Amino acid sequence: MKVDIWSDVRCPFCYIGKRKFEMALAQFEHKDEVEVEWHSFELDPNTTTILDKNAYDYLAERYGKSREWSVETHKHVAQTAAEVGLTFNFEQSVIANSFDAHRLIQMAKQNGAGDLVEENLFKAHFTDGKNIADHEVLLQIGKDSGLNALEVEVMLKSDDFTDEVRYDEKTAQDLGITGVPFFIFDQKLAVSGAQPPETFLGAMIKAGEEAK
Repeated sequence: MKVDIWSDVRCPFCYIGKRKFEMALAQFEHKDEVEVEWHSFELDPNTTTILDKNAYDYLAERYGKSREWSVETHKHVAQTAAEVGLTFNFEQSVIANSFDAHRLIQMAKQNGAGDLVEENLFKAHFTDGKNIADHEVLLQIGKDSGLNALEVEVMLKSDDFTDEVRYDEKTAQDLGITGVPFFIFDQKLAVSGAQPPETFLGAMIKAGEEAK
């Protein structure tokens, strides 16, 4: 079974959705036969790296709300993340463009490390307060994920894997995907959002039955 997932590593619900999907996958009878492929999606391609503004102030300004509203909103998201074992440190998070991070994921996919790099980027952004637009950070994540350091460095200094990122984004547009995470099971069933594990498990079971 093939599971295609569109995601942005700046999206908190994508990280939560990843963990909930993994919880479902662990319960799936044929989990060893499931292939997962991550696809690029930028929630806001125009985002620029802002080192002197935290997530609370950024969200408040973007939506014209109070800082108190933003803090409460982030608190709720952090609590949701904690329920699946994730630690979100929004007060440390760096507002950053995710395009180069997506290029790193595309490179990793060709080396069988797409899922690991996706995970490490999520952790870097939401837990460790790293700047995921910083090439030194991306290089370290690549190395920690088993990629060749020199190849990662060369890639980051080039335009390599730009076409792959754009292809994923165009495919999402063609499919009518407007938000992430978005899961497609065996090109048959779609699940949108960070749904409960039982929803993902049900989709895998149903897609498996339809494949028979």
